[in-house]
This record gives sequence, structure tokens and C-alpha cells, in this order.
Amino acid sequence: MEFGGFSKEVIPFLKDISKNNNKEWFLTQKSRYEKIILEPSRDFVIEMGEHLMAIEPTINAVPKINGSLFRIYKDSRRNKTALSDPIKTRIGYIFWQGNKKRLQSSSFYMHYGIDELFVAVGIRWFEKEILEAYRHYIKNEQHREELAGILQDLKKQGYEIMPPSMKRYPVGFKKEMPNAELSLYKEMAAYKRYDPHLIEEGSKLIDTLYKDYEAMAPLQKWIYEMSISLG
Repeated sequence: MEFGGFSKEVIPFLKDISKNNNKEWFLTQKSRYEKIILEPSRDFVIEMGEHLMAIEPTINAVPKINGSLFRIYKDSRRNKTALSDPIKTRIGYIFWQGNKKRLQSSSFYMHYGIDELFVAVGIRWFEKEILEAYRHYIKNEQHREELAGILQDLKKQGYEIMPPSMKRYPVGFKKEMPNAELSLYKEMAAYKRYDPHLIEEGSKLIDTLYKDYEAMAPLQKWIYEMSISLG
């Protein structure tokens, strides 16, 4: 089925979840969730995936939970609010490249919630393996220069960059090195925010996302090449 946008009921439903955030209540609303969020989400992933293949033919677009769709329940192992507020009030999607774990792969990402539509490219947080690969990769001055140029260009286009997490330079980097500030990152992602009601306009949503993903594709490509650099 062709994706025609999400229902105008979605954002009010997310507000309802925020007011009734417990599993017992959500079970009574499961059919509502499946009808206005889960089913159209599968159509969205299929159509957006087809568009993204024009940018990156090997992208993974998997229209199922734990594929390009995230579970509606929070992960209690990682999220301290999962006990008191177990249901997510933002709905996320990920299209990733490569065979690594999806959250540790260079990705095109989107989520919407009550207050925003959030569009991003990159990796939100480097785990140990990818962090080591990143630091090894940017020891090469040319790689740092390439990344710095990409980030500068994205900022000129109005995209924001996730801020660095560190204040001290890691081993092997000095302040005097060209673009040494790149070593302070434990993540690498660019993003833009929109009004969440954009999700209700199917073709406009797809077109907007495609233009943003195309603009941010140089960062996605750089991160992917970095992630496979060590084999």
C-alpha cells in the first residue's frame, strides 16, 4: 500500500500516552496503536527505503519491529524512566548501512513526538568498538579535514551538529593538530527539526526527508567509510 501520511489522530494519541503511561492502559489501546501508527509505519519504511536507495543502494530498510521500526516499549536495561513511564511518546525509524548493529551503523534516522519531527544522519553514540575505529580513522589528517569540511558545509545549510562529549583531548591528539577538536566527539550526527504535524502530509513528508537525507549524505558516507576502515 502506498504511504499517504500518518493520521491526524497520531499526535493526540501520543499525548494520551503521556497522560496514561502504563502497560495496562496501553493494552486497551493496542488496536488503536496498530491502526494509526504501526501499520502506516510499515508503509512509510517501504516508500522511504525506495527513495533512499537512490542515495545509497545498499541501505537497509526493514519494515518490522527491531528492523527499521523501534519497539513502543522502552528498554528497561538502558532507560531509567522505563519503570515509571514504560511507553514511548516518540516514534522512531532507522535506515542503516552495513552489517553492524543498526544503532552502531551509519544511518538515516527520523522520529516524531508531541513537540517535534527530528531528522538526522550519523551515529548518535559510539560504543567502544566504533569509538576506537573513529579515533584511529581521524588520526589521519586528511580524514579530519574531510570531516571538518562536511560539517562546515552542513552548518551553512542550516543543519545542526551533535555537540562533542569530551573536554580533554584523548591519547594521541593535541590541541595544536589541525581539526583536533574532532577527537572530542563520542558521536557524530547532523540533524534538523520540524513541526510534528508534517507527518500528516505523506508526499510532502517523503520529499522533505529525501532532500534532507540527500544534503546530509556526505556525512553518512564518511561515517560508513570510517566504520568499515578496520574491517
